[in-house]
Amino acid sequence: QVQLVESGGGLVQAGGSLRLSCAASGRTFSTYAMGWFRQAPGKEREFVAAINRSGNTYHVDFVKGRFTISRDNAKNTLYLQMNSLKPEDTAVYYCAARVGGGYSVTPAYYDYWGQGTQVTVSS
Repeated sequence: QVQLVESGGGLVQAGGSLRLSCAASGRTFSTYAMGWFRQAPGKEREFVAAINRSGNTYHVDFVKGRFTISRDNAKNTLYLQMNSLKPEDTAVYYCAARVGGGYSVTPAYYDYWGQGTQVTVSS
């Protein structure tokens, strides 16, 4: 069983920055592919970024150049650095872990999820 706990969300003005963290339990964090997803009210959960065991990353087009996913395996922690935030980035952000296999943009392929952290960007 893997437990994921997100932190770092909050209220920020448009153009501002936040860094989300996702702390993972267990000693096999380095073997997981990890992803960040978000869900706005009334919308489906959508993929934001992912990173595999080797550190290779993939970011969805609408965050490229603004968001950066990274991981620190020594700290069992996943990060999402978010810059140049826009009001449309407002959502609950979730981290997810996939045991076995590479990263995916599909939520169903992930095995464990955090509880989410709220990000609100004011205009």
